[in-house]
Amino acid sequence: MALDHPTGRIIDQGTPLVDFYKIATAANCYPGRLVIKDTTDNQIQACGAGGAALGWLGYEDANENFRPDTVDTIYEAGDFVPVLFGGHFTLVGSLAAGESVAAGAKLKAAANGELAAATVGTDYVVAIARETVDATSAAADILVSSLI
Repeated sequence: MALDHPTGRIIDQGTPLVDFYKIATAANCYPGRLVIKDTTDNQIQACGAGGAALGWLGYEDANENFRPDTVDTIYEAGDFVPVLFGGHFTLVGSLAAGESVAAGAKLKAAANGELAAATVGTDYVVAIARETVDATSAAADILVSSLI
């Protein structure tokens, strides 16, 4: 059974720490996706598979001049955006297509800033699934507890 997701925001519970960065490459930079630093310290891009994510691309704290119309709309290159980190908060992320996880599953970075099932002791675990989600046919929203 899916949990209720917040409407018009990505943070469900808790108060993350927030830093602001400029988007270098906009590909896959949707709210709730994992991001890494680009070649310049103040710039970010979507995290790749197995990457050591810097944090989560935020939404609520974005300046209205840069915030997309909805949580399902991509940011643009050059936008100054909030990056959420610090753990101890729950948000809506994206489980990669081809994945199926149960509540309590440990998750790692997948391609495009999405999430995939992790192997504890091998992978860099970034979150814990708060709900069971089947994304075998298409990527799907998933409520997670952040560990980063």
